[in-house]
Amino acid sequence: MTANRNEGVAQAAPFFNPEAAFEACVSGLREFMDATFGLRDHHVLLGLSGGIDSALVAVMAVAAFGPERVHAVTMPGPYTSEATRADAETLAENLGIWLDEIDIEEAFNAMMDAVEDGANVDLEDTIAAQNIQARLRMVSLMALSNLKGWTVLNTGNLSEACMGYCTLYGDTVGAYGPIGGLLKTQVYAVANWLNERAAAEGRELIPEGIITRPPSAELADGQTDEDSLGITYAELDDVLAHYLGGVSPEEIVAAGIAPAAQVERVLSRMRANAFKAAWLPPHPKV
Repeated sequence: MTANRNEGVAQAAPFFNPEAAFEACVSGLREFMDATFGLRDHHVLLGLSGGIDSALVAVMAVAAFGPERVHAVTMPGPYTSEATRADAETLAENLGIWLDEIDIEEAFNAMMDAVEDGANVDLEDTIAAQNIQARLRMVSLMALSNLKGWTVLNTGNLSEACMGYCTLYGDTVGAYGPIGGLLKTQVYAVANWLNERAAAEGRELIPEGIITRPPSAELADGQTDEDSLGITYAELDDVLAHYLGGVSPEEIVAAGIAPAAQVERVLSRMRANAFKAAWLPPHPKV
């Protein structure tokens, strides 16, 4: 079903244990909240997109604090599909958490008009337009955080962080990143393990569409993460898992993990985007 998304980690890190990783992420989140706020009843907030990353963070938050202390908001924009909206709603129902909706499309259109008119530029089909959407979602989350006193959880993963595939002052928002230490293929591995455990108990957890749908930030028409990155997550994570584990680029190439040109592209992009990593919140070590 989703084995193709896990092959990279299986090859690069056969010791990866989804159950242990899940427990480490949940424990890290709980310890951070207790150490930071010292309040057993403190509440958390996250943006629930209908994608795999935010789905897994929602499951972890419920495991850490219970559904009554977890709040989610979906923030559809001009490119949000009905499928992702429906899956976000189903996941919230499965977890028993409250889900609100803040539609950013009107604000996005107004912001586009303001910048284009004020600066005499054309933002159509640009990265700037995509980033405006991500930043409007950040503004929405922080407004609720300010009003309610809830702590925003970051929903980014390690693969995105390494590649700079995130928007500064946008989806880098949050006080803590529960899955910030997981590569994308490891996110899928943990999600599959959770679903298998839930199925054995006779219940549904993460909707199938969230796991099988090609990952996309839905910031442009037809956009997918892997197209934007120029590499599949399995290929990317093979390189990252080895490199972050202490294997040199030369050894990665010699072992046949990836060709030299691909390794250099990955590591070059990682170096070029290191400044973004400095803005990401703390996360558990996995």
